[in-house]
Amino acid sequence: MDKSSFFADMQARVQQAIASSPAKDIEKNVKAMLNQGFSKLDLVTREEFDIQAQVLAKTRTKLDLLEARVVALEAQLKQATA
Repeated sequence: MDKSSFFADMQARVQQAIASSPAKDIEKNVKAMLNQGFSKLDLVTREEFDIQAQVLAKTRTKLDLLEARVVALEAQLKQATA
């Protein structure tokens, strides 16, 4: 038996033992308490964070383009008045 199958077998046995023990109930209760605690905090999901990061990246790109355009227009204005 190689190491990976040994560890997979051990993991399966541990999960089976936990599923049929009071530890499973404890795990459910801890998860419920954590979810309740997190819901009271002002947190965002990973999906919401990723969406906002994409919006920010697009906005940054547009801002960079507009800044370059302003510099070009200022240069044209300077040449026209000179």
